[in-house]
Amino acid sequence: MSKVLLVHAKGGPPLGHVLTRTAARAEVHLLALSALPPAVADTAEQVCASVVTPADAHRADLVSLIVSRAEAVGAAAVLTFSEYAVVAVAEACQVLGLAGAGSAAALARDKRLMRRTWREHGLPQPEFRPVATESDLHEAARELPFPLLLKAAWSAGSTAHQIIRTPHEASAAWHRSREVMAESAQLGYAELHVAEADADFVVEQIVSGTASDWFDEPGWGDYVSVEGVVAHGVFHPVCLSGRMPTVEPFTERAGITPALLSQDAQDRIVALARASVDALGLRDCGTHTEIKLGADGRMWLIETAARFGGAMTVPQIEEVFGLDLVGMLVDHLIGRPVAWPRHALTPAQANGAAGSLVVLAVDSQGEAWQDRKVWDFSAVAADVPLSHGSDLSVVAESSLTDGTLVPVYDPAAGANTMAALCLLSATDPSTVLRDFETLVDALPRVLPAAQPEEIVR
Repeated sequence: MSKVLLVHAKGGPPLGHVLTRTAARAEVHLLALSALPPAVADTAEQVCASVVTPADAHRADLVSLIVSRAEAVGAAAVLTFSEYAVVAVAEACQVLGLAGAGSAAALARDKRLMRRTWREHGLPQPEFRPVATESDLHEAARELPFPLLLKAAWSAGSTAHQIIRTPHEASAAWHRSREVMAESAQLGYAELHVAEADADFVVEQIVSGTASDWFDEPGWGDYVSVEGVVAHGVFHPVCLSGRMPTVEPFTERAGITPALLSQDAQDRIVALARASVDALGLRDCGTHTEIKLGADGRMWLIETAARFGGAMTVPQIEEVFGLDLVGMLVDHLIGRPVAWPRHALTPAQANGAAGSLVVLAVDSQGEAWQDRKVWDFSAVAADVPLSHGSDLSVVAESSLTDGTLVPVYDPAAGANTMAALCLLSATDPSTVLRDFETLVDALPRVLPAAQPEEIVR
């Protein structure tokens, strides 16, 4: 059986899902750069041939660490599903002569390089400027039209996003974003390979999205993601996922598979995603491309990642379309033939629908809950009325344990202040959307109130 080195870090699909699918195709050796979630520790011991947790993995020698471990176990492939380890794994694969994202991995990680590459290829995106200092930000604010969005070049999960509406807000936004990146690094949500990546930023024009020109029903967000893979440098789109509207500034609340779009709309979106991936020059990896939807058919690229979508995107695709993307990628990387979809799959080819909801302490209007609450999934499951045939579950490894105080939502921290991740299966995408709206409205009502001593603690 072929051997695979799986490099684990924060983010990406649930580790439990990744481990079981990888172990079904190869002998798994796990290199854990982040602590294993308690909910999957037993699974890791059962399905992995080895589990190594380096005591001190410095960014400077991370590639060497991965290379040496891969050589020690005789790995035929090295892969990761974490945004924060993508560049290091890609560079290690090049040293080892193994299939991987290639030298272009950094272009799909550093938002400054990504946007510069798209600009060179004439692809639609918001106007932007790279920012390394507070002075750079003020200069960019004089050149770009307001409102602006400041974001960390190497962040994920909408971390450190700051909306700047006037020149007077620039300095405060700069200092807050820097603080959040430092806080995120302490939590393990930071680039693992590039030194001082938390000091790199980009500021961009905020373009106006319009979901109503693309979707026939209200409630959908004004952006979608195209999930896909690059095999031997050829992009293969798999499907599209839709969204609920984001929470300010641009924190993702929910992803829904499939996106309920017309064939013509889907074809146009996929064509732009293909142009994005092709421009970056990726070789062998999963891809996740987010695209903003505007009026009159306009579109803007948000980002392309050299890995599959995070949260429950991969399990949702498996449930709805019957494709084990993790297993298929493992097969491809170790040299087995894989039948990738010839075209992006559509809602007509889906078996029902699935979605994942990030539990944040904000209501449907994005306003903070009036009272502090305690997370308790049993109360949610018992008291939230869902549609007939819908099934709601909680992703334990991505959620607080029951009885834990729900964090106050921090717009700058984004998904870092989530309480839980829930998965919903339903008959169709519209039902997932409606049930999520019901769930968002019900959460502050059905969750137990926090006691004063819990809030102080």
